Amino acid sequence: MLQTIVIILLVAILITLAAGFIFFYQDRGRSKRVMYALGTRVTLAFILILVVSYGLYTGEFNLSTPWNP
Repeated sequence: MLQTIVIILLVAILITLAAGFIFFYQDRGRSKRVMYALGTRVTLAFILILVVSYGLYTGEFNLSTPWNP
């Protein structure tokens, strides 16, 4: 379940990255859409970090970690 959420978040981050790039060239600095895309991307990245941290802490990613042999 968490792996699906991570993939969805990564795709969403890439979409907002592309949207910010498009807004940057279309608006030529006349609107704030680029800043909104950046804010969305930072928020999604923070959520991604929280989800990955939770997955590693609970062991749902089935990874062998040094602190949990």
